[in-house]
Amino acid sequence: MGQVISDVTDILNYKENKNTAEKNKNKILSDIASDEAEKENIVKKVLATQRAKYGASGVSSNGISEQNVLGRLKDEAEAPYESKKEANINKLKNISVKKKNMLVSILEHLDKLV
Repeated sequence: MGQVISDVTDILNYKENKNTAEKNKNKILSDIASDEAEKENIVKKVLATQRAKYGASGVSSNGISEQNVLGRLKDEAEAPYESKKEANINKLKNISVKKKNMLVSILEHLDKLV
């Protein structure tokens, strides 16, 4: 009897769980996109600020050490966003909907026929 109740509950909750999972996926993808845009803006500002400092002091940014400094600044500015991105990707991997069982599939087709 417990299995029947479980199956009926799964049938009733399947579409709701699927929609919820889809909304969660879309929110996480939206967060990733906004983080990427924010990261790009911050990196541009940090690099522009450093280049302006170099220019004001009369140093060109063509030397190896200056490029190393700019590369390090870029990496430091991107680091928090990369960890957030990894966390969001892990969240995406963990979102799952319990797969339909055969009874759910049969009932969905029955609904289409009726």
